[in-house]
Amino acid sequence: MTKEISGRFIEWLMPFVFVLLAGWAIWHTPAYIVDFGVHDLESRVVMQTAELHKRKDVTPNLPGLFGGLADVIDYAVLVLLPLVFYAGVKTVVPAQMEFPQYSRVDKIAMFIGRIVMILVISMTSVMLYEVFLRYALERPTLWANELTLWIGSFVFMLSGIYAMQQRSHIRIFIIYDVLPRSIQHLCDTIWVALLWFFTVCLIFGSYKQIFINKFYKWQTFGTAFDPPIPATIQPLILIAFTLISVQALLNLIADWNRNPADIMEKGLVDQEELEALKKSAGVN
Repeated sequence: MTKEISGRFIEWLMPFVFVLLAGWAIWHTPAYIVDFGVHDLESRVVMQTAELHKRKDVTPNLPGLFGGLADVIDYAVLVLLPLVFYAGVKTVVPAQMEFPQYSRVDKIAMFIGRIVMILVISMTSVMLYEVFLRYALERPTLWANELTLWIGSFVFMLSGIYAMQQRSHIRIFIIYDVLPRSIQHLCDTIWVALLWFFTVCLIFGSYKQIFINKFYKWQTFGTAFDPPIPATIQPLILIAFTLISVQALLNLIADWNRNPADIMEKGLVDQEELEALKKSAGVN
């Protein structure tokens, strides 16, 4: 059986397509909020949300389906999003530098890592575009700085899920390494339980504030570009912490019978980078 090679074109294409679809869906979320009626808001707030969508609709000339605001493209994007995500997860081939012992479920976090990769490229492109317009043409934009902030927030939150799956988060082993394996299991269980406790408290304490006052009312940044940063990033915090907690539990189960030294050895040496350094230095 031939081993699949990481870094294929499809592994770049699928997260790129997903980012485009997700960006479209997020920008048109006010239409979904009004059409689906998943909230209990005053009619005044509903009208404000509808008016906000009409001002920012990318395809204002298309009629809404089913008597609502979302048009055929908006609904097509909703259908394609989970399909593209599933297809993207199926295309993931771990790179040599990535954690080698993974399950099918771990590929979800690994695909999220590919999405973060595309977001970083997108953020860098926006920054370079703004620098060129500002200093070469003296025509700065009204949206580049806030779009960079917005994308960077997604990168910061989503990368935590990938870091947890890769076991690349910061861990201190001074005491842990000298403990017997049974006590190490106890420590691992306690910290995962504490993480879950924090996540549950976070969701319980802020769900109403975030979803009722931020998301359902689609609170924006209040600037010329006016991106919905509060309406998107604050719910993402709850979603990201939930996924990180789930991934931590999966890691605990998967690593239960593994040697801790074998788990951490992965992050010590990047063989591809080591070989490249040897080659550049002329060392066999």
